[in-house]
Amino acid sequence: MTRIRPVTEDDAQALLNIYAPYITDTTITFEDVIPSVENFKQRIHDISQNFPYLVAIDDDNKILGYAYAHLYGPRAAYAWTVEASIYVDKNFKGHGLGTELYQKLEDILKKQGVVNLMACITEENINSIKFHEKRGYKAAGTFHKVGFKFNRWLDVTWLQKDLNDRPQKMSSVIPWKELD
Repeated sequence: MTRIRPVTEDDAQALLNIYAPYITDTTITFEDVIPSVENFKQRIHDISQNFPYLVAIDDDNKILGYAYAHLYGPRAAYAWTVEASIYVDKNFKGHGLGTELYQKLEDILKKQGVVNLMACITEENINSIKFHEKRGYKAAGTFHKVGFKFNRWLDVTWLQKDLNDRPQKMSSVIPWKELD
């Protein structure tokens, strides 16, 4: 049985252990160098100040996957739009873990007042595209041959999901740390 909890900076090495094969063996991420533990701790710190950063753990407290959201863009007009990311230990794919993580992530983002949830997916990651479509994401556009990894050019597809209504007067997004 898995549980979902907020990430801590002490989780950085376990998250890197999950993330590293995505960097070295796939085009799922465009990173090509495995970040240091200190760099990953800083990422965790920065993101979790305002948005959810969650880990799924088993009964032995082993981290099996993680998901987080961060601002889509730095301009004020993007304050209600975030990008979500998820990485699951390759040994636990296809067991519903991603669905559990994403559901919890989306529930928190909705309470925060986020309106638009974006997913950026490389063309070769068909499973991720299907996963997001199953969760109600719609294609928003494709950037053609914008990423170069493993000696080939790759497309990037953006998918979008609406979490909240779009009133004419928007309230500020509530930082994750301030939610009840």
